[in-house]
Formats: sequence, structure tokens, C-alpha cells
Amino acid sequence: MAINTNRPTSPHLQVYKLPLTGIISITHRMTGIILTAGLILFVYVISALAGGADSYTAMQALMGLWLFRLVIWAFIYALFFHLCHGVRHLIWDSGSSFELDTLNRYAMIELAASLALTLMTFAWGYYGL
Repeated sequence: MAINTNRPTSPHLQVYKLPLTGIISITHRMTGIILTAGLILFVYVISALAGGADSYTAMQALMGLWLFRLVIWAFIYALFFHLCHGVRHLIWDSGSSFELDTLNRYAMIELAASLALTLMTFAWGYYGL
């Protein structure tokens, strides 16, 4: 049987435009992975605290690097995003809010709330507000 290489391939992800709710769903899964990685980092911090002054000093030096600061803020955003999405799922569990306009409005509220909570945490941590 000969293989016809002139056949068109079926459309793939680059052809379709995902709806906002689809992007939010994928982001929710990604933030779950970020939270897992952040918890591993948290275990490292706790073990450095238990390890004494030398390990604590080494951990502080490592956490002072810009890359780890970025990782910490990504962890904080992931935490708030995951929290807001969980609240959205609780609303869905009530059996309401499944209309398309409501879904998109709640997705935007979810994004805004998670960003606002992250920025408030940033302000509280750095400025003591």
C-alpha cells in the first residue's frame, strides 16, 4: 500500500484559538506543578533552618539571587491563582454560573484577583503595608 504524502494534515493547536476558559484551565494545571516545585523549595528552606547557622547563611545567600526571587514570586502567584480557581470551582459545584458570558467574566475576575493578591503580598512584604 502506497503512502500518499500530498494529503493535508488535520488542523492542530496552532490553528485553533483556545477560549479564555481553556487557557485558564491549562494555567491551573501549570500552577499546580509550580506549587509542587515551590513546596520542594520550601522543604529546603525548612531543612536549612534546622541545619544550623551555616546552612541558614548558605540558604539566605541562595535565596538572595534574582532567579530564586523570581521563583518565589512565581510560587506566590501560583498559590493565589490556584486559590482563586478553586473558589471558582466551588461556585461551579453549586450548579450555577455555566453561561458563556459568566464563565468569561469569572475568568477575568480570577485573573485580576490573583494578580491583585500577589501585588498586595509584594507591597506588604517590601513596604510593610
